[in-house]
Amino acid sequence: MPGTNLTRDEARERARILTVDGYDVALDLTGTGATFTSETTVRFACAEPGAETFVDLIAPSVTEIVLNGVALDPAKAFADSRIRLDGLAARNELRVVADCAYMNTGEGLHRFVDPVDDKTYLYTQFEVADARRVFANFEQPDLKATFAFTITAPADWQVVSNSPTPTPAPAAGADGAAVWAFEPTPRISTYITALVAGHYHGVHDSYTAADGTVVPLGVYCRASLAEFLDADAIFDVTKQGFDYFLEQFDFPYPFAKYDQLFVPEYNAGAMENAGCVTILEDYVFRSKVTDASYEVRAETILHELAHMWFGDLVTMQWWDDLWLNESFATYASILCQAEVTRWTHAWATFGNRMKTWAYRQDQLPSTHPIFADIRDLEDVEVNFDGITYAKGASVLKQLVAYVGSEHFMAGVRTYFKRHAWGNSTLADLLKALEEESGRDLSAWSAEWLRTAGINTLRPEIATDDAGVVTSFAVLQEAPEAWPTIRTHRMAIGFYDRTDAGLVRTHRVELDVSGPRTEVAELVGRARPDVVLLNDDDLTYCKIRLDEASLKVVTEAIGEFTEPLPRALCWAAAWDMTRDAEMAARDYLTLVLSGIGQEKDINIVGSLHRQLTSALQLFADPAWRPEGLAKLADAAVGYLRSSAPGSDHQLAWARCLATVAVSDEQAALLKGLLAGTESIGGLSVDTDLRWAFLQRLVALGAAGKPEIDAERVRDDTAAGARNAQACLAARPTREAKDEAWASVVESDALPNATQAAVIGGFGQPDQRELLAEYTDRYFAAIADVWASRTNEIAQQIVLGFYPTVQVSQETLDRTDAWLDGAERVPALRRLIVESRDGVARSLRAQARDTAAS
Repeated sequence: MPGTNLTRDEARERARILTVDGYDVALDLTGTGATFTSETTVRFACAEPGAETFVDLIAPSVTEIVLNGVALDPAKAFADSRIRLDGLAARNELRVVADCAYMNTGEGLHRFVDPVDDKTYLYTQFEVADARRVFANFEQPDLKATFAFTITAPADWQVVSNSPTPTPAPAAGADGAAVWAFEPTPRISTYITALVAGHYHGVHDSYTAADGTVVPLGVYCRASLAEFLDADAIFDVTKQGFDYFLEQFDFPYPFAKYDQLFVPEYNAGAMENAGCVTILEDYVFRSKVTDASYEVRAETILHELAHMWFGDLVTMQWWDDLWLNESFATYASILCQAEVTRWTHAWATFGNRMKTWAYRQDQLPSTHPIFADIRDLEDVEVNFDGITYAKGASVLKQLVAYVGSEHFMAGVRTYFKRHAWGNSTLADLLKALEEESGRDLSAWSAEWLRTAGINTLRPEIATDDAGVVTSFAVLQEAPEAWPTIRTHRMAIGFYDRTDAGLVRTHRVELDVSGPRTEVAELVGRARPDVVLLNDDDLTYCKIRLDEASLKVVTEAIGEFTEPLPRALCWAAAWDMTRDAEMAARDYLTLVLSGIGQEKDINIVGSLHRQLTSALQLFADPAWRPEGLAKLADAAVGYLRSSAPGSDHQLAWARCLATVAVSDEQAALLKGLLAGTESIGGLSVDTDLRWAFLQRLVALGAAGKPEIDAERVRDDTAAGARNAQACLAARPTREAKDEAWASVVESDALPNATQAAVIGGFGQPDQRELLAEYTDRYFAAIADVWASRTNEIAQQIVLGFYPTVQVSQETLDRTDAWLDGAERVPALRRLIVESRDGVARSLRAQARDTAAS
């Protein structure tokens, strides 16, 4: 947003001259208005007395600024999120008093009032640079300091921060209020400080380490969700993570306690605030969910716990290394899941869920090296992407294969000990890994971290008349725009159909480099039924199945006895479909032939999403209704035939709630809602009711009376959001206009409600009704970007882009906007990425049409 950006050069200069000692922050949260009082005292040193700098603050008003005992005029010193500080001394003390704003965007200090009981809930979200919405500070990760928070709030609230919660004292002169004076934190960055306050329900436990150290644990949620909070399960995963990370990292847990708080209207999955992790409250499951949801929640819990060391104890110097922060936490969480939790198949889930996200991101025109050039805050705001998380974690897995797992973890231990409580760069980690492994990582780093794009690996196989391999090579390709040919440490697996299923009969591990790598070791072996490149998923690449292997996989993918090779084949087929190498109708055939045998519920859910997307976006429009009907019929069949009460039954019920098309299917959904139909074992609970109703509304088979009745039935915040989504899903011009106006022409909706409205608005099978909003979209987005916070603006820009209008006209309209007046780079990137989706859909539709 104008006036709130911070450049890397500005941050470097500020870090060059400043050393920050500590902050005392006092917040008064007793009022009910739009703002709260924030008082900040910060002590810092300046290496060049007489220099000038600035401190960051976003606030409606500033009432007092005192630098080294001299009062500054707020009207002159404060502008555009900055307070200018001139004539610094060697040692400085700055006091700032401001009225800061409560937010409803999930940024800064977010305030939420629960409609169930009118109780108030607050939480902070500061990454990337929103601590300045709550207190004055030097908002960059390498100016670490201690933080002592003093909070005045209603006496019946829970108040949680980075330090252990103190016993509150009565507030002087304020009936019903109390004061919580927290002890100073260790030296940490501004973006991982935190405050959570309100009528939270808390459950407490403790973790005892092998050396006898006791870490207090807490789990919190809103009072109205307390009956659904499965705290014991959350504690179990958390303790497994503590056991694993303490052993692997060989460094004590850095903080005095560990609280996990499930908060409302959260924009992200979770945030690694030091000792005070905030988590999306959707992970408190109020309805039945499949084990896939528990697996994803566990990964989130372990991801944030890993950050306590990698990110909080040792923190990136600047946002260029955001990838390393997030990638390491992702890699460590999956490794922990696979090795010590019940989700031993976690790498299969990673390959099917996270890596497909990375592959998609890495093929966009905006792709970038893992080590990104982050020039300013706007750059980093749009860089929380599949490359930063999933590609980076995949490449770390490749690095582990390259240096060896023991050497890798030894290097990590050295890194923690060397940089504890400080800031570091990628070079610091690579140096530690080189020391422990004896390998020079400069070439590896240049090849994998400083270049963009993804390689495609294909097998080239020749056999004699007896089916014996006479030559075997791996061909490597790179996209024209990013032509790097890399060295891949990978495996090749041979799989044969046996009475026990598709089993691996041979494996070879090797380095693949250059456009063509001969694999002499495989010559002379009988050609197997399936040849699988990148077996065990060691490297980051796209793989292709040769024609014979693809034929077997299409017939028998469900026969793989292990989940990882099956997941790799599913991912390869999906990627071939996205790249227009496989027709959408053939992908439908493959999925429907094998999904009934897929045991991994996480993969079943992914296949549902991918197949629905393929039919809606990649299928020949003339054939699309037939394809959707086949999927919907399959959903009904599997819903009725799945084991009663099973995860698979629930997954197929949710699939049907997305793809139901016929009158008979609508009647089934209506009957399940009304209780006149039943399917053994299927519990049509609150969340499933909303899913069924939204589909009926989108089909025109239900309307506002049914929505209002369901809203009365579910009188909660989630119910209100679901009702808004249903209203926006109605197939009428009036409904679409109402939804558009509530989001684009008004900024009153909270972030989570806005997301629900956008989701309801964009029904793929209403593409004709939505077509007229394309021009309105391009007329509005520049103003939206300029007038909203980053999270809100991104929701609108991505959510309302005409993705389902797959036509050359959409590309032309997008190009005309891009060719207009100078565009904000971050906004331009989002539009370029969205345009690429339409172009890809056009290519895939042409491929599917040719297949007809």
